[in-house]
This record gives sequence, C-alpha cells and structure tokens, in this order.
Amino acid sequence: MKFYIVDAFTDEIFGGNPAGVVILPEGTDFPTDEICVKTAKELRYSETAFIKRLNDREFNIRYFTPAAEVELCGHATIGSFAALRYGGYIGDGEFMNHTISGDLNIGVDGERVLMDMAVPVKINEISEEDKLVELYKIMGLDYLDQKARGLKLIPQMISTGLPDIMMPVLTEADLDAIEPDFKALSDLSARYEVVGVHAFTLDGDDATCHVRNFAPLYDIDEEAATGTSNGALTYYGYLNGFVKSGDNCKFIQGEKMQRPSAIESHIEADENGCLIRVGGRGIMVAEGEINI
Repeated sequence: MKFYIVDAFTDEIFGGNPAGVVILPEGTDFPTDEICVKTAKELRYSETAFIKRLNDREFNIRYFTPAAEVELCGHATIGSFAALRYGGYIGDGEFMNHTISGDLNIGVDGERVLMDMAVPVKINEISEEDKLVELYKIMGLDYLDQKARGLKLIPQMISTGLPDIMMPVLTEADLDAIEPDFKALSDLSARYEVVGVHAFTLDGDDATCHVRNFAPLYDIDEEAATGTSNGALTYYGYLNGFVKSGDNCKFIQGEKMQRPSAIESHIEADENGCLIRVGGRGIMVAEGEINI
C-alpha cells in the first residue's frame, strides 16, 4: 500500500497539521480495522486516512487514530486529496468523498483543496458583562481592558459542523498573550456545550484573521490548524460585517506552536442560504510503501 505523510493547511514543510495517508491498491478493499489501527499507530500521527478509489470522481475514505476509527478528520481530508493529486491519481475538478459521517463535496484547484462545511448556524452569544469577564479571565486576559481599548465585537457560538466560541481580541500581542486555565476552560466548554474557544484578531494586514484554537475538553490544549473552526469564523465574519459573500478568506494559525498554518475559506451567502468551503494546501513530507 502506498503511503504519504502530509502537512495539511500549509505551504511549508513542518507547518500545519500532519496526517498519514494510505492509498489502497486498485480493486482492493480496506484492511481489517485491526490492521488500520496498527498502521496508524506505526505512522504515529493523530489521524491516518485510508483511501479506496470507487471511480474517477468518487472516493471512500476512512479515518483511524492509533486507537480507533473516527467518523471524519478535516486535515486528513485535505491531506488525502493533496496526496491524490501529487501522486497523479486525480487532476483538478470536483470530487465526492464518502465517509462514515456523510458525503463531502471536494474541490481541487492546483495545490488548493477545499471541502464543503455543514450549514453554518449561530447558536448563541455571550453579551452579559459578568460572563464576558469570566471567559476572558479563563483565557488569561482582562475583558474590561479589552473593552476600554476599543473592542466592539462580542463572542458568539458558531457551528459549521462543530460548535466553538468565536472570541475576539484586539491585537496580535493580545492573541499571543493568551494562557488559558485549561481545567476551567474544559468546564466552561462543557457548560456552553461547545468544543472549545477559537480566539481571533483582525489585527494585521497579511490575513483575514490571526487565530488560536483551544479544546482541552477533548484533550487538545491547542490545535495548529482547525478547518471547522475557521469555517465558523468565516460565518461569524459574515454576520459581523468583516466578511462578505463571495470573499476568499485566509486564517493564520499555529504560530505560537511553531507550526504556522494557512487555512483558506470561501463563502457564498444570500437569502436562500449559505455555503462555506474550507481548505488549503498540503505539503508532502514523506512517501513510501507499507508492506502488508
């Protein structure tokens, strides 16, 4: 079986979010779950994607951690289609990815891979001052200081598949200064029924936003690249006026972790609904054969 190691959501090696990708030989079925788990454990990444080609435009992808199968993984999906194109299995165009969690439309254009997000939803917002003070304190910041210095936006819970709190801060320095109380953040996330906090700033002219993502409730203190969260931030931007229908957005993440990531999104919205696609590039770190 051919395998690749791909850094997803980046255009530079050792950036982004790494994943394993295994492409099954033509006409073969998936190995046993035990073999897939052992392969994922051998490759030593949080997720490894196993790709079965159904026809020129359709693929069945299953995702395994070193412990078990999971329904879907965004960065491994980006990595999978980047590897398929790199290996000459596909060219540019529109493709279908059949997963346990449902069917995903995938667009490939050069080195860019974009995938459809779930229909965006604003779930709630945090507007009471005591709750704002609590949230920012848990994240290691002073909300009243942020407000006094000119912060106008307020946190909102947004989902494009997974719910997160979109938390604005004024500057890149404020973003860099975030040091969460992870136990308190886990408790807060459980209370608000969200995955975690996606902090962002509009400061800087090289991207739509610079962002950091924290999900300790799910054993992820900080994530270098999160597709669904930046899809949600795209919708937050649309609701709050700094993103317009038709925009291509760019989110810089992972800088604090020394794994810089560039997550791209595109939004089309009107009175009939809203479609958001999220993706980016994938860089091949290694390739080879797994002898099973």
